[in-house]
Amino acid sequence: MAIVINMPRLSDTMEEGTVAAWLKKVGDKIEEGDILAEIETDKATMEFESFNEGTLLHIGVQEGETTKVDALLAIIGDEGEDIASLLSGDSTSAEVKEEAEVAPVDTPVQTEASTDTVLPEGVIVVTMPRLSDTMEEGTVATWLKKVGDTVEEGDILAEIETDKATMEFESFQAGTLLHIGLQEGESAKVDALLAIIGPAGTNVADVASNFKVSGGSEKTEEAPKKEAPKVEAPKTEVKKEVAKPNKAVAVTSTNGGRLFASPLAKKIAEEKGINLSQVQGSGENGRIIKQDVENFVPASSGASVGKFVPTGQEDFDEVANSQMRKAIAKALTNSKFTAPHYYLNVEFDMENAIAFRKQFNSVPDTKISYNDMVVKACALALKQHPQVNSQWFADKMRLNNHVHVGVAVAVPDGLVVPVVKFANEQSLPQIGAEVKELAGKARNKKLTPAEMEGSTFTVSNLGMFGIESFTSIINQPNSAILSVGNIVEKPVVKEGKIVVGNTMKLSLACDHRTVDGATGAQFLQTLKGYIENPVTMLV
Repeated sequence: MAIVINMPRLSDTMEEGTVAAWLKKVGDKIEEGDILAEIETDKATMEFESFNEGTLLHIGVQEGETTKVDALLAIIGDEGEDIASLLSGDSTSAEVKEEAEVAPVDTPVQTEASTDTVLPEGVIVVTMPRLSDTMEEGTVATWLKKVGDTVEEGDILAEIETDKATMEFESFQAGTLLHIGLQEGESAKVDALLAIIGPAGTNVADVASNFKVSGGSEKTEEAPKKEAPKVEAPKTEVKKEVAKPNKAVAVTSTNGGRLFASPLAKKIAEEKGINLSQVQGSGENGRIIKQDVENFVPASSGASVGKFVPTGQEDFDEVANSQMRKAIAKALTNSKFTAPHYYLNVEFDMENAIAFRKQFNSVPDTKISYNDMVVKACALALKQHPQVNSQWFADKMRLNNHVHVGVAVAVPDGLVVPVVKFANEQSLPQIGAEVKELAGKARNKKLTPAEMEGSTFTVSNLGMFGIESFTSIINQPNSAILSVGNIVEKPVVKEGKIVVGNTMKLSLACDHRTVDGATGAQFLQTLKGYIENPVTMLV
């Protein structure tokens, strides 16, 4: 009996997930507890295990693709079981079970072809691509192929005018252009029918007439405005050709006309600093291809002698925002512009702390860091100042009696905050071991949601990077975060004399809704006592 598995919510803030890797493929036997896939969330890449057994009948999200929580991820059932009704949205002929701890699947809405339409073998439906981040509809400026033409992978099908530019749209399939859904000058919404490619002579009249699109040309029909998960129904699937916008911008000749050039030619020209307006194209319709750029020899001109000619090329790389980066941006923007931050800056004498750490680490198999000492000192100080250990909610303020210290850890894709639970009750070696373990998991993307939840206060330390002082954004709903700089050797005044000393600067960011200035200052005074006299942390 078929079981529908949805994209799980693997963290408290997760709204969508990306399939980093499938560890099973369609047709594989699945046992309860088997790892189906690795899912990239907003916080980490996590393993997703199956709570059912059977055969993997369908994969709804391919590797690298992203979908919302509760969208169709996969289907498990008996080998050879017919799941067409599940994919077409008819749940009456098959039982749909929930994956453990996963919300029920929504009935998919067909926004493409009618379920009665059987796609002939090899036929590909090409839809209006999204060629810019704000594009909602596109206009066909020019068709570079006509019905009946042979299309090779990489050929330019058409020029599409978006809200930002007119861009070339290349084919990622080979075959014959069987149908054009939009004529030159006509507009349609993103994902509307643009063209159909397939084997020569294939009749696609039914496919074209039954393909429902979301607005555009006067021949199109409005689709239901409901988001549906991607499905791959046997024989009724309408394959969409996804646009891959060229990195290079549209090229314009010196006289203002548009140049035709392949994406590879543009890339090579950009790397070599060649102005494509000077290159003669030998491809179809005068299109500039790879060989034209590689064989190009700049013409010498005596008029340019002694005259400065800029040769620099504007260049950039675009990297898609990861789920973690999106989550960081959302959380910190919300914190910065909703919590009234203020900052208290102090400088502590670190002479005793340095001597204490040296003696402590002289014990065999014992090693603590200055950051471990700061975490312990904060935990003890927070027990004495519960207002700083508080959390703000819309209708209440929570004064926490327990102390869970979040420790900010930099990872290649952003920042995560694993949590040391009940830090005030742990010894310095225990804190050191736990922080080391959590930091290692963070860098390997192996942290679990439980290890990143529940902090009541946060410590962010950039001292190891040589940063003397900085301020941080509060990790809501917490009320404060401590920024820790490096230990600096410098002249200091002691007993009226200038001597060489070691100091460390710290900055406490507070939410003024919960922590008044005097309260924050008193907390720092208590913290100063522990840091400057660390032996008191052992009492």
